[in-house]
Amino acid sequence: MKRNLILAVALLLSINLSAKGPQWTSLFNGKNLKGWKVLNGTAEYKVEDKAIIGTSKTGTPNTFLCTDKTYDNFILEFEFRVDDGINSGVQFRSESLPTYNNGRVHGYQFEIDPSTRAWSGGIYDEARKGWLYPLTENPAAQTAFKNKEWNTARIEAFGSNMRTFINGVPCANLTDDQTARGFIALQIHQVDQANAGKTIGWRNIRICTKNVENYLTPASGVAPLVSNEPNFLSEREKKEGWKLLWDGKTTNGWRGAKLDGFPQKGWTIKDGILTVTKNDGKESAFGGDIVTTRGYKNFILKVDFKITEGANSGIKYFVDTKLNKGEGSAIGCEFQILDDLRHPDAKLGVKGNRTLGSLYDLIPAPEKKPFVFAEYNTAMIVVNGNTVEHWLNGTKLITYERNTQEWNALVAYSKYANWPNFGNAAEGLILLQDHGDQVSYKNVKIKELP
Repeated sequence: MKRNLILAVALLLSINLSAKGPQWTSLFNGKNLKGWKVLNGTAEYKVEDKAIIGTSKTGTPNTFLCTDKTYDNFILEFEFRVDDGINSGVQFRSESLPTYNNGRVHGYQFEIDPSTRAWSGGIYDEARKGWLYPLTENPAAQTAFKNKEWNTARIEAFGSNMRTFINGVPCANLTDDQTARGFIALQIHQVDQANAGKTIGWRNIRICTKNVENYLTPASGVAPLVSNEPNFLSEREKKEGWKLLWDGKTTNGWRGAKLDGFPQKGWTIKDGILTVTKNDGKESAFGGDIVTTRGYKNFILKVDFKITEGANSGIKYFVDTKLNKGEGSAIGCEFQILDDLRHPDAKLGVKGNRTLGSLYDLIPAPEKKPFVFAEYNTAMIVVNGNTVEHWLNGTKLITYERNTQEWNALVAYSKYANWPNFGNAAEGLILLQDHGDQVSYKNVKIKELP
């Protein structure tokens, strides 16, 4: 009886608390920048008409106006308005540490993007992993942002889950546990001369940090979930046809490229991570490459990878293990994985076609690309008939067409010239390469296309 009474009282308190609504604290007093500090850059912030106005400036890196306090679980609301031509964002659960890039501000960012890409409300990992939730994950939200108007934004951060909204429209819904607490910051992005002097404004900035769980948006009103839990498929991913190509625990579905079973050495599985171990940097000479036990034709493949200093590896597709039974790696098209700064292969080949993200020895990826060393980055390969794309952290690097005269001519001037019909097969195996350097993989997912 006593227990029932306690539960009834707790329920009444919860109902009364919800009825009262969130307890908001203003982060900006509308008069000055008390409680905030500028980090990293020299762009300017000032107060006008009860709003914080940031003005873009050349000759400076990204500038951040950061709260003195840090926050873990919260609901943050604010209004923003941005000029065309500049990119901005609001950092949350972010840090500036002397031990990380000399104090570079890094962490989660609510994206403000007035460009035609229209990814406002997406979640970007500033100076770390890049895009975690681009609005390709939720195209319906791309019309939520109103250009040249004041927009209302909301960020809900509770535990490892982070949700964003613009003008009441659900934008992002991400699960990621890398940083649980940090400051909030208003970003002025670095610009070229053509975009100097443009402004971004923020106003009515308020936060709720008490009883946050009582005021979170119901699950029915949020965006599709993207989870960064290792080797996890959300319900949305399952409905869309995604499957785990590696289950995170066993060797099921994989074998050695030149073996009937999985290698007995050279590869480890621990805590949901698949790692090729370091062994003198030789190509497929220790544990050897591993391949899927079945072939794939049209697909989208996503793989999270982390390299060590000076490392070399690769993700291959259209692999035929019968082609090369001698020394070296199995033959197939390769998404190159490389430490461009330290591995000599980056300077070999033609015009950088052996650098990270390139179609190895054939088509170079751009020199500048979104990549964070010693963190997990996401490679994506899209194969739809003869059209193939390489993506890195949400950015398309290259597109090419197979089974054409141009393709065959390109192959003829590469290291693959002597392999018959290279890259033109209708389907093939998928391979993770052992190049004698330590590289780790997780979240190996595939969606087969019609």
